Amino acid sequence: MLTFRGGAAGALLLASAGLLAAAPVAHTQPAGVSITADLTLTETGVLQVVETVAVPADGNFTMSLPLRLGLGDGVERVFEVTDVSATGAGTATTVDDQFVVKAEPGESKFTYTVHNTVADAPGTQLFHWLGVLNADIASLDVSVISPSFQMGIVDCKLGPAGSARPCAEVHVEPDGVLYLSQTDLRKGDAIDLTLQMPPGTVPANADVRDGDSNNFFAFTTPVLAAFGALLLALAGMIAYVLTARKRGATARATSDTFDPLVTSGDRMEFTSPDGVLPGEAGLLLDEHVDPVDIAATVVDLAVRRYLWIAPVNARGEDDWRISRVNAPDDQLREYERVVYDMLLPEGTDTVAVRELRAPGRLQLDPIREAMRRDAVSTGALADPKQRMLPRWIGAALIAVGAATTVALALTAGHALVGVAILLAGVAAVVLPNYLPTRTTLGDTVVGRIKAMGRGLDSVSRDRIPPIDQETIFSRALPYTVISGRADNWIRTFRDMDPSADSQPGLYWFAGYDRDRNLHRFASQFPFFITALEGACK
Repeated sequence: MLTFRGGAAGALLLASAGLLAAAPVAHTQPAGVSITADLTLTETGVLQVVETVAVPADGNFTMSLPLRLGLGDGVERVFEVTDVSATGAGTATTVDDQFVVKAEPGESKFTYTVHNTVADAPGTQLFHWLGVLNADIASLDVSVISPSFQMGIVDCKLGPAGSARPCAEVHVEPDGVLYLSQTDLRKGDAIDLTLQMPPGTVPANADVRDGDSNNFFAFTTPVLAAFGALLLALAGMIAYVLTARKRGATARATSDTFDPLVTSGDRMEFTSPDGVLPGEAGLLLDEHVDPVDIAATVVDLAVRRYLWIAPVNARGEDDWRISRVNAPDDQLREYERVVYDMLLPEGTDTVAVRELRAPGRLQLDPIREAMRRDAVSTGALADPKQRMLPRWIGAALIAVGAATTVALALTAGHALVGVAILLAGVAAVVLPNYLPTRTTLGDTVVGRIKAMGRGLDSVSRDRIPPIDQETIFSRALPYTVISGRADNWIRTFRDMDPSADSQPGLYWFAGYDRDRNLHRFASQFPFFITALEGACK
């Protein structure tokens, strides 16, 4: 049962490996060699060949059939031979994409199975065999059986190229079996046989490849499709990254102004946008926990009456002591508790800034991690765990792509499909590194923080009731620390009388009880911040 579809001149040669002692590269043997071949095309589209070769006592026989046949225009057809066995004085092997049959004097019998021989044509299935004899053959007898009794002969020619004649003995019996008998075939003769059967007689399985078939890394149609999909995926991922980065840049470039001073009746108070705290604001502005962010948090804890700061003179040098006022309560966020406990661990009520510089005294990593966790919990920063998912997917794609590349290179070709998968994995691993750490909410908050900074720059002390000036000055001061505007903010309030609220001096920073302005505080506070930042490095 043999079905060769497709009209490909290449399928023919292989398809009739036993059909002829012909083949592109053939034999060296004297006249007298006879060949009998029975070809059966099964219902699964596999060609089974039983070939008997009789060689005279003084002769030998060799036939080579290629497993890769060029069809022109960079296209080739690939075949596979399996289930090979030989009896008698013969051998059959596959060497360098050639199926080679050899027979010594005597009778040899060969059986083998040829795959990928069936190709569809419009409205039919065709078997077109074209072979050139490289030796004299005394007689050739071939029978061909297919699953359809409607097999017909389209054409059969024999002879030298350019002067072929119709085959003498070829016909199809009523039961659908084709018989071909020829004698005295000469070296150089060509046999051109075309058979056809109804469409769908057997499953199509022809392996026709574009490009250089020996180059498993050629740009074939499946490869181009894979790289097309890769480019679309890359375009989507890159567009997402660029959009996210542009969103962040837009937030940082906003020119809006937010007035943090809120009037209620004849009183005024300070409020931050979205309730953001100074340390949190510093982290969101540059996506890093810097020493100034920790220093601003310490000042804010003092302003909110959890700590007390007092200047001291130790060994002839200025220093400052940070003391416990109120214990941490549920008004503090997690990272503020960590900062508080790092400064004043259990059993410690006061500490000098100089002491904080001792190696190992101030553990900064827990503070940084707590601040990042806090920003993640509020939704301002992206959760690093969520961004690990695409990286794991990328790592899996890299492994799959590498394995697919090797597997295709060793089998069907199109190995660049695996490379495309691998590159997709690399992109999935690398591109998340370029995503901004801030979320959409974080970008929005950053825009408001910057707007608040511009609002603070425009504040005039005269518009604030005297009784509220000290509180507003103190509450806003930590935010100006993280933005580097503390000097300007203090300069705005340098003539403020801190006793105007009926309490002498600043309520959170000792040493200025008798002062009726902030001139001395203005000259000392920057040194305190510098010393505190130094301890937080």
